[in-house]
Amino acid sequence: MEGIGGRVALVTGAAAGIGAAVAQTLAKHGASIAAVDLDPVGLAATTETLAGPGRHGCYLADVRDPAAVEAAVDRAEAELGPISILVNVAGVLRTGPALEIADEDWAAVFAVNTSGVFHSCRAVGRRMASRGVGCIVTVASNAAGVPRAEMAAYAASKAAAAHFTRCLGLELAPRGIRCNIVAPGSTDTAMLRSMWAEGQGAQSTIDGSPQHYKIGIPLRKLAQPEEVAEAVLFLASNRASHITMQDLYVDGGAALRA
Repeated sequence: MEGIGGRVALVTGAAAGIGAAVAQTLAKHGASIAAVDLDPVGLAATTETLAGPGRHGCYLADVRDPAAVEAAVDRAEAELGPISILVNVAGVLRTGPALEIADEDWAAVFAVNTSGVFHSCRAVGRRMASRGVGCIVTVASNAAGVPRAEMAAYAASKAAAAHFTRCLGLELAPRGIRCNIVAPGSTDTAMLRSMWAEGQGAQSTIDGSPQHYKIGIPLRKLAQPEEVAEAVLFLASNRASHITMQDLYVDGGAALRA
């Protein structure tokens, strides 16, 4: 893909799911990958799968910890070179009725999904701003724009991350740095499968749930992580050179978004 080869991309949440797919896709198109996660086994496994001409490294860090993020970015730039692509994928999910969310669950979700995005964007964005080059893609969720029953903490945290990314994009635009959001819907990952109760599965997600005001997926299939990664690839490439502060939904039409 145009404008990816030879660049250094830092991907958080790279140990599995969408994060691993993003790392693999960018590597295949010539980027050097700084894969970041707090799961050492998954992180090593992802790094072993990275193909392409770039150099790759894995960096163990918890995005909840700003000092750990700064250290990982410092090390990645020392070993791979200046980071010009940041993809925020790290995320966690806690479900339950809004009035029954425990304080610790609310805090845990925001610590990763919102503060983690802030920590990564600040660490990498400062370096991008000083160089006048770069792009940032935050993987949020269609739940950030559509109310979801029993997903209030997750949806609110993703909405905050998405709007932070747009605000950052406004501030960094004069430096030539683009900031965009990819908003997946139901994607076939371990996180989605963790939501399936006994008797539920892919088909129930595709069909929707009238009692939860969820219409289902018009394209009649779950997304695959690689399909979300392709959207990230496009927004990181030169083909999206005049696109910033935008929110690209990759959800098979589930949001019915105008």
